[in-house]
Amino acid sequence: MAPLQIIGASFGRTGTDSLRTALETLGFRTHHMRVMFSPTENKKAELFTKAYENPNEDVDWDAMYKNYDAAVDWPTVGFLDRLILHYPNAKIILTLRDTEKWYASIKDTVAKVIENPKPIPGNTDEETLARERVREMSRTIIFDGMFKESKENMLLMDDKEDLIKAKYEAHIEWVKQNVPSDRLFIMELGEGWDRLCKFLDMPVPQDITYPHTNTKQMFIDRVLSDNKKEENSIEYH
Repeated sequence: MAPLQIIGASFGRTGTDSLRTALETLGFRTHHMRVMFSPTENKKAELFTKAYENPNEDVDWDAMYKNYDAAVDWPTVGFLDRLILHYPNAKIILTLRDTEKWYASIKDTVAKVIENPKPIPGNTDEETLARERVREMSRTIIFDGMFKESKENMLLMDDKEDLIKAKYEAHIEWVKQNVPSDRLFIMELGEGWDRLCKFLDMPVPQDITYPHTNTKQMFIDRVLSDNKKEENSIEYH
């Protein structure tokens, strides 16, 4: 597969995993942060990191997204400006979530996972190393990139709440201003199949409810399970 036919324009924690599941139900092989933990994709985390750190270098995007025809969530959204130019025929989907709810969710999930301590020295099992590759990629793209402020991880700083929310809203406005309207579909969190399928010119799946996956509690439970394997801990509130 590739070139990409669909590109998600939204930050994580805006229904991107539900969108991934929906697109896969419609037949699209969909890239998402989740796939970065798979053996075939995990070592590409280092390539995504390098691509983000070197924005002027050429990237073989078809190779990066080999076997996928859609991509949503991070790391994809970190390269949105480049991808919408590289794939001029791709349709762009922007999922929207209330700013307050998004902030509360990302503070209790993504922010804490990325900040999780590095593996215990000597703990070199491949599963642990795979998770750390993804964390390092995420630190680069999210903490050090999209949410960088004075070289501090402001996602974990309570006094940066207003700035974080402003960056989230500014990203949404950037998408609306820079993606041609005929390529852009704006989808509210909680919507069903109808408008999405119309935009994609596909039939609405029969007897299948639009997915609702990766809730905050699901995310936390999965991470706690992973951390137990690493003998690390994260305090969740």
